[in-house]
Amino acid sequence: MRVDTQRGGFEVAVTGRGGRPLVALHALALSGRLWDPMAAALADTRTVLAPDARGHGGSDWDRGPFTIADLADDVAAIIEESADGPVDVIGLSMGGSTAILLAQRRPDLVARLVLADTTACYGPNRVAQWTERAEKAVGVPREKQVEFQVDRWFSPSFLLARPDEVHRVSDIFVATDSAAHAAACHAFAGLDAEPGLGEIKAPTLVLVGRDDYATPPAMAEVLAASIPDAQLEVLEDTRHLSLIERPDLWERVATHLDN
Repeated sequence: MRVDTQRGGFEVAVTGRGGRPLVALHALALSGRLWDPMAAALADTRTVLAPDARGHGGSDWDRGPFTIADLADDVAAIIEESADGPVDVIGLSMGGSTAILLAQRRPDLVARLVLADTTACYGPNRVAQWTERAEKAVGVPREKQVEFQVDRWFSPSFLLARPDEVHRVSDIFVATDSAAHAAACHAFAGLDAEPGLGEIKAPTLVLVGRDDYATPPAMAEVLAASIPDAQLEVLEDTRHLSLIERPDLWERVATHLDN
């Protein structure tokens, strides 16, 4: 569905009915369709809202720079327009960073939180790191970026077992606007939400793949140690898109959200 807010128009995939609304925030350079399999699995007990971040998928973007805080404020506006808050929030990678800032800035909108393969800060070298990533996002044809992305997203065993899912996610990536991808990279360069982690009130489940080298377990450990009501689970033989690679986690996520 289309959700029009004072901050712009956003495409939101809606699946299921009933229960407290669950807002699912996607990873960098993907879209809300990333969550289709999980949303379908939870549809009997949850209404899952999966928005496209600005410039991604079908959502508006004025083609100007933005911050991760801007993405969090976008999500707050979507929740206020389309759901009775507070809602539960799942954030994966960029979506997790967005969820952290949403929980800090609008605690009234977040009941329970799942942060998967994400971070509040990419460290002292983040500006150079993400500036280089932004240049590659616009300087390399999207199809030629897929190999790099797939290696980060998924373990070798998953690549062999689920080529259909690898292709599905890759197709979403290729369809993403390269300029929006680059703008999101620049947003990560300015991200440092660590000082506010102690202010998050929502009970939080932190998940991370043991083999995630995009946001490694040390980053998840900082989140779990700093958020007052948080628990950490490190997932063996799993890389960056853990909640896509590991459907067996969906029941674990549902249990956390239903408590």
